[in-house]
Amino acid sequence: MPLAEGTRVGPYDILDKLGEGAMGAVYRARDTRLNRNVAIKVLPEAFRQDHDRLTRFRREAQTLAALNHPNIAHIYGLEESGDIQGPGSWVLRSWSKRRDRAGQNTT
Repeated sequence: MPLAEGTRVGPYDILDKLGEGAMGAVYRARDTRLNRNVAIKVLPEAFRQDHDRLTRFRREAQTLAALNHPNIAHIYGLEESGDIQGPGSWVLRSWSKRRDRAGQNTT
């Protein structure tokens, strides 16, 4: 289930979709409690019922949370929310505008 701009997931307001890959869609959102932007990765609905995929998703979040490097996104948390249709597993990552080699802002 894609999340539309303006949708609220827990304390997070969805601002826009950043991209989508094999493990889910990533959205830029506003953390209304801490007043900062975050990236939220949401598993596809079919994956939420697949124990192996959920295990892989959790392992990915745990692995990234253990790393500390300026070129690797920081993990703020791993959540499951009923706000997303079905048990909605999602992970919160840091988000910042990046610049490409030409100095242009990218997301």
